[in-house]
Amino acid sequence: MMSYKEMTKEELQEIRKEVAAKYDELKAKGLKLDMSRGKPNTEQLDISMGMIDTLTDYNLVGEQGVDCRNYGVLDGIIEAKRLLSAMIECPVDNIIIYGNSSLNVMYDTVARSMTHGVMGSTPWAKLDKVKFLCPVPGYDRHFAITEFFGIEMINIPMTEDGPDMDMVEDLVSKDEAIKGIWCVPKYSNPMGITYSDETVRRFANLKPAAEDFRIYWDNAYCIHHLYEDHQDHILEILEECEKAGNPDMVFKFCSTSKVTFPGSGIAAISASKANLDFIKKQMSVQTIGHDKLNQLRHARFFGDFNGMLEHMKKHADIIRPKFEAVLEMLDKELGDLGIAKWTKPNGGYFIGFDTMDGCAKKVVAMCKEAGVVMTPAGATYPYGKDPHDSNIRIAPTFPSTEELKQACEIFVTCVKLVSLDKILETK
Repeated sequence: MMSYKEMTKEELQEIRKEVAAKYDELKAKGLKLDMSRGKPNTEQLDISMGMIDTLTDYNLVGEQGVDCRNYGVLDGIIEAKRLLSAMIECPVDNIIIYGNSSLNVMYDTVARSMTHGVMGSTPWAKLDKVKFLCPVPGYDRHFAITEFFGIEMINIPMTEDGPDMDMVEDLVSKDEAIKGIWCVPKYSNPMGITYSDETVRRFANLKPAAEDFRIYWDNAYCIHHLYEDHQDHILEILEECEKAGNPDMVFKFCSTSKVTFPGSGIAAISASKANLDFIKKQMSVQTIGHDKLNQLRHARFFGDFNGMLEHMKKHADIIRPKFEAVLEMLDKELGDLGIAKWTKPNGGYFIGFDTMDGCAKKVVAMCKEAGVVMTPAGATYPYGKDPHDSNIRIAPTFPSTEELKQACEIFVTCVKLVSLDKILETK
């Protein structure tokens, strides 16, 4: 089929009748499908069930003689540090192990900066203005943290290589109110983009006006590949910052939330020794230590990082067919129509989809009316405001394959109908 934009008004009106009838037919089915969040499905959760039994022999003393039932070990047991340092590609000495959520660690990191500054700098709460750079489309929960603390957010357009670094370099070098930038550097949320080597090096060589500027490097999908033979690779940011003479400029985050159990994983922050020493001083007031039994459980379940990588292959086998089913449907139904574009990621949890300008909110609303809940249009931008009203995040992992096919059928029908109306407005 040719592009809608090349058709006559009469041809478009005829197609619209067919598509509208199809929508009414799908809506009449009364489906209730949820594609709103990037959650693992039950089958994925099941592959980690063996972890529940790893401590049943009641040998709960770690290899350094730590009784994991008791108080202590503020920064995590060595077994967990070794496992997550391999996952996040940092030295064992440059990591702190936390509880189940990296989002919690990021929130704490911003909250500490608000109340106590960063390594001796003025607490942000005492400043007239604090700003953050936000690559867009991006992760809604990152933006929620900075919005919660009243931090002004500045959109940075994403390219195929990562954020627009010309813009990043210019802004951070001139404005000392800019204190950070949110980054999902590998298989980014929602577009599935991995930062190029040049982008990572340019990040490491930033010359910020603010001495307390930090890169918030959320490596949430660092081992979440869909294909064994076609994986994205990324330079290690801590090492690049060290080479560039900026060892303190980055906070790197990760967790096992989509590796084991999202509600019961372990998380970590990796940074320079100076950063970690500052963080640990405040942590010692906040906690005596995070759940060491869970840390031990993870370490024994995987054995080592190779065990974790083998585990991730099982995840990939479960979710890869879902990604492929969505992409096949998009290619088949929308590929030649000239009304949308989408990413084809090699990993992560999302497919980034762009409608024609001014169509995303209506597409999502029509999907909901027909029984498919999507992530709200605009969620991938600060303040929920997509200036183009075009970006939609597709989350294929949670529904069953059959539900996913039904949801995709409704989604592509809505995209067609909204796009036809948009084009007909100008005919």
